[in-house]
Amino acid sequence: MAHISIAPAMDDHSKYRTSFMIYNKGVGMTFRFHHGEGGFPAIRHSEWTEYMAKLTDYTRYADAQAHATSNAPWDLFDGDRDHLNIAHECITRHADGTGRAAVRIAHADGRDEILSFDIISAGAARFAHWLDAEGVQPGERIAFMLEPSLPFYVCLFGAMQTGAISVPLFTLFGPDALRLRVDDCKPTILITNAEKADLARSMNGPRVVVADEGLLDEIEKYPAIYTPKTRANDLAVFQYTSGTTRELPEAVKHSHRALVTLMFAALYGTGIRPGDEFFCPSSPAWGHGLWHGTLAPLGMGVTTGTFAGRFDPVRLMKALDDYGITNMSAAATHYRMMKNSGKAGDYSFHFKKLSYTGEPIDPATLDFIDTYFKVPACSMYGTTEIGVVLVNYPGADDFTVKPGSLGKAVPGQKLQVQRPDGTPSDPGEIGELMLWRRDKWETTKDRAKIDADGYFYHCGRADDVIISAGWTMSAVEIENTLLKHPAVLECAVIGVPDPQRGQVVKAFVIANVDGSDALVKELQTFTREKLAQHEFPRVVEFVTELPKTPAGKVHRKILRDIEAAKLVEAA
Repeated sequence: MAHISIAPAMDDHSKYRTSFMIYNKGVGMTFRFHHGEGGFPAIRHSEWTEYMAKLTDYTRYADAQAHATSNAPWDLFDGDRDHLNIAHECITRHADGTGRAAVRIAHADGRDEILSFDIISAGAARFAHWLDAEGVQPGERIAFMLEPSLPFYVCLFGAMQTGAISVPLFTLFGPDALRLRVDDCKPTILITNAEKADLARSMNGPRVVVADEGLLDEIEKYPAIYTPKTRANDLAVFQYTSGTTRELPEAVKHSHRALVTLMFAALYGTGIRPGDEFFCPSSPAWGHGLWHGTLAPLGMGVTTGTFAGRFDPVRLMKALDDYGITNMSAAATHYRMMKNSGKAGDYSFHFKKLSYTGEPIDPATLDFIDTYFKVPACSMYGTTEIGVVLVNYPGADDFTVKPGSLGKAVPGQKLQVQRPDGTPSDPGEIGELMLWRRDKWETTKDRAKIDADGYFYHCGRADDVIISAGWTMSAVEIENTLLKHPAVLECAVIGVPDPQRGQVVKAFVIANVDGSDALVKELQTFTREKLAQHEFPRVVEFVTELPKTPAGKVHRKILRDIEAAKLVEAA
């Protein structure tokens, strides 16, 4: 296979200026990117890492507050507001011909896979040319339902290069969940694997492409270089969330500029620095796995690790040991599952920084982390819509991590806990967590409190979203699916506490037949097959009536209050 080395081209005045010569090396496609006219020097990875270290080197919380400015993250990237492309910043400019690892994939079946910046860059460029040849225009959506793999990263970054919009989707989606999202974003092409191909073809609208060796062979004929023409404010990603601002799933629309904004969370939430061995087991179809687990480290030229297939905490711990991981960001449930496996003592860990998101971590799991991982777990708080806004500054030697706390605001962000009348809550008083955006206070849909030292604490969701094992689920979506079952007359869904998952889905069902264990299993299977393997009621209670509001809507708050009272009584 050809080896491509890119050197400066003095007669090309495009932003991302390249020329190349081809010669045979026998292995992979690798190349070095040279920056074009626009004030960016041509630097090798080692030089760039030293340069970036000067921008990211801090050991004190006070330094972060004093020196972080809204323009500082731009200095980490080649682009500017007129020329910015996530694929270039995360992949192309780091492809220097050395075969340096971009992604390590721990497969559930025990395999380890390493993908270099070089091979992803070449594949993404070829895929971008293929999209052009297929007539895909900037702004069109390219959806893909794939596990972490070479095709996943080729599709993700290739679509971004062309100006198309990447739409990552969970491989666990069933027909109803997938249809909701496909109908919403209307992708031109839906890319998946052979296992999910029939499901994908049942959707109306998109052309279905199977990401197999045939696709990789087909794009091989195209050049391994692509010149992106996107601007900072051009859309790059549609990220689906389960409705924190409306009842059914919605796409949060991210521009290429979102990568720049992300750097505050990367620097102060996950604490990513050059030289880190980083890992994030969250799916890149979820905001945490894509932005904090994939784009943030790759944007800084840091190798990232991820998990593919059915999650196994023991397999994860083996990968953390084998890869010598020093920095991990995970969902709270990942830590709980490692604790509950009872196998942590079989492995050696090398952590210097840990972070988590998605939900609070219980005290027993925090004790486990202290015992086996030897560093504090730092919470990050944010949403797909607003990004990370509260962090615990991993690596700052003057910042005390308080167990259970969300931490303090990211530099430049302003948050407040407020009473219903809009006045600030006193320390210890629960109120609604508000964020100052666009010259006004905006709700996060979460309840919180602060302590006397200014640390924030999460006190539950203000809406009907359920967070279970790091997955954000819509109560309405699950209810709507249950109501399709012929035995269900009415139903209501809430989240109830669970020692391992934080919350689990509980369904209250009015059935037209006698409730039974067999019907419970039938409803669970029905919902899983329609929505996703994680999105079903783990607890089902058959009832004869449901509490209603005066308008006739199911009053879920009353159900939550009843469940809370049961816990108090049991205690």
